[in-house]
Amino acid sequence: MNIAAPQCRLSPLLPLVVLAALAGHAQAGNVVLPDEAPIPLLREQAAPLGERAVPPVETSPPVLAAGEIACRSDLARLGVSFADMPAVEAEGGCRLPHPIRVTTLGAAISLRPAAIINCNTARAAAQLVQQAGRKAAEAHLKSPIEAVNHASAYVCRVRRGTVHLSQHAFGNALDIASLTLADGKHVAVREYEDAESPEALFLDAFRTAACGLFTTVLGPGADADHADHLHLDMKRRRGGAYCR
Repeated sequence: MNIAAPQCRLSPLLPLVVLAALAGHAQAGNVVLPDEAPIPLLREQAAPLGERAVPPVETSPPVLAAGEIACRSDLARLGVSFADMPAVEAEGGCRLPHPIRVTTLGAAISLRPAAIINCNTARAAAQLVQQAGRKAAEAHLKSPIEAVNHASAYVCRVRRGTVHLSQHAFGNALDIASLTLADGKHVAVREYEDAESPEALFLDAFRTAACGLFTTVLGPGADADHADHLHLDMKRRRGGAYCR
């Protein structure tokens, strides 16, 4: 049996009804159409600020080698206050992959100002100040070291008069300009006229103890560049430390 599909016939009056309705709506609302259609906002412009904000990209902290981890454990044991910093890589080859910002070299020994150096340099400095440095200060100056005042830590530069990068360019060096004792006495690093004065004897003992903990020790008398500070660095050397 064939069933014919129903046919839908539109009333001839329907167009007239629609036109009448539109005309009535325009008269009731006094609608004025703009000359140009408004430009719609982009999706990201229209969305609330909280939905548009781009979340920060989280990156994993750099993985430390076993030696770096052990060094940081030593710093904690020595009471050194420090914080890990982002890696440094500058033009010219200056590079410090795992820098730390050091503010103390022991529980009661400030490092002024805070220094950006590598962990090995910080550990050697803390050992020097806490052990031989403390003994020398108490023996010759009758007061322990309260602060180490440095003139330079990490800085991207070459050695003066050469084209070779300084050990400072790798966070591998610290320049000590003076030391402050617990009784307030300030001991500047310089040559003293009286070689037997307490200050001179203290600095001699301090400088001698640094040789070995550091592979390079330069100070007053070595050359004009080091007349007012002790340069201590951890440069790898063959045949032992270089101390002048």
